[in-house]
Amino acid sequence: MVISEQQRASSVHDGGTIGDMIVTLLDRYPQRIAFIDGARRFTYAETRDAISRALQQLRALGLRRGDTVVQLSGNRPEVFFVTAAIYLLGLRSVTLQAMGGIEDHAYILDHCEVRLLLADAAYAGRARALRDRLPAVPHWYLHEADAEFSGFWAEASRFTPAPLPSEATPDDIIRLAYTGGTTGRPKGVMLPGRATLTQTLLLMAGRAWSDAPRFLCPTPISHGAGATLIPVLWRGGTIILQQGFDPDRFLDALEQHGATATFLVPTMVYKLLDHPRTRQTDFSQLETLMYGAAPMSPARIREALAVFGPVLQQGYGQTEAPSAILTLSRLDHLDADDSILSSAGKPYPGIAVRLLDDDDREVPQGEVGEICVRGPLVMAGYLKQPEQTAEVLRNGWLHTGDMAYRDARGFFFIVDRKKDMIISGGFNVFPKEVEDVLTAHPAVSAAAVIGVPDAKWGEAVKAIVVCRSGWQVSAEELAAHVKARKGAVATPKTVDFVAQLPLTVLGKPDKKALRAPYWEGRTRAVG
Repeated sequence: MVISEQQRASSVHDGGTIGDMIVTLLDRYPQRIAFIDGARRFTYAETRDAISRALQQLRALGLRRGDTVVQLSGNRPEVFFVTAAIYLLGLRSVTLQAMGGIEDHAYILDHCEVRLLLADAAYAGRARALRDRLPAVPHWYLHEADAEFSGFWAEASRFTPAPLPSEATPDDIIRLAYTGGTTGRPKGVMLPGRATLTQTLLLMAGRAWSDAPRFLCPTPISHGAGATLIPVLWRGGTIILQQGFDPDRFLDALEQHGATATFLVPTMVYKLLDHPRTRQTDFSQLETLMYGAAPMSPARIREALAVFGPVLQQGYGQTEAPSAILTLSRLDHLDADDSILSSAGKPYPGIAVRLLDDDDREVPQGEVGEICVRGPLVMAGYLKQPEQTAEVLRNGWLHTGDMAYRDARGFFFIVDRKKDMIISGGFNVFPKEVEDVLTAHPAVSAAAVIGVPDAKWGEAVKAIVVCRSGWQVSAEELAAHVKARKGAVATPKTVDFVAQLPLTVLGKPDKKALRAPYWEGRTRAVG
């Protein structure tokens, strides 16, 4: 049975879409600056016109609802322009991790049945290699033409800007977000319009925004930071884009543009705190420093509050329920109970969060269970992976794989990923708890804890530590520091000192890379 467009959106209770929000916000402040990209400036009106041209170019290429567009780019306003056009038309947006490997990139393009790949000049070589592997993909473009690729915007410029249509429905899959899979292949998380709209509304309601915020963005808008753009623009704000994170460039831009808000991952915050210029910088104009994507040490949170002021806000989510599961507000960071700094906060409004055991029964207060989520934020499933979808979405809950407990006030405390838990001598050790103790030592800048094979214990606790500049500490002292606070079971049997931790392309400590030399050819009991 063929369902007509009218039937698809015929319910009086159907909500609006992210496309409706985009159309509305662009018409409210036409002359304000929406994007700053180096020397380039784009007003809201110019942003609207660019989206219209992108939309018409996508149509001219024959793309229709359900087709997939893949972007491979650093931070530039055109990424948002194209993404907005995709959302309006009901296409599917995929944004690749720019630093990802070619094998993953090629797999994703094939898996999502891409119709168009759009890259910027910095990734022309990768685009060329992918085209050689996937000759059946019909459309390959760079933002600006070179000798081998046509220029997307040069072709789009032939179109006259027109009023923006909002054609997608809340049930259309408008984003495919690829995340690591247990088999080694990325999983395509299908996010319908309802999930993207819910994410946006929750970030607007649950985060501290002033009117006309000036948002400094060094983190990739192709991933977590991208969800922040529409909330900023809705309030008439300006987005100041940077290509990657460098403490000096960040501080320069903060001062030059009077930035009032930013989003950083913990490793970036640590670099700022350890940078000699930071203590001489005036942060009085900064209202909100949002951090997320990985846990942040309570000791370093206290340090950040002392340096940046009462501006910190934490967000916890995952690709399958993007960005907005739990939040620790600015006010929460100032709580008289200092232990709250180790919490991930409380649920965003309208999201149901429970801690369930292996039989999907809720655990008592104070006991550890798996964080499970229900609500319109949750994904539709994994693309072409029904078995994995059924496993993760079983019994009416999204099972996140993160383990936590809840205190009497309703704060959630994440102890670690289920797969990262160490079983040593039959006892469970949660690496995050050990990492928090290590980073409370004055000599430690950052730490990662893993389990390594051990003939006696099954797994032995191992710490990898980065010292602060000018500080030294022995492995024995750190082991004693942990033992005094967490006991013998959690105490690292070995400690390695490194100049820096390996990071994923999203700036998280790469536990998989740290474990790999020890577990090659072996199977862990967990994970």
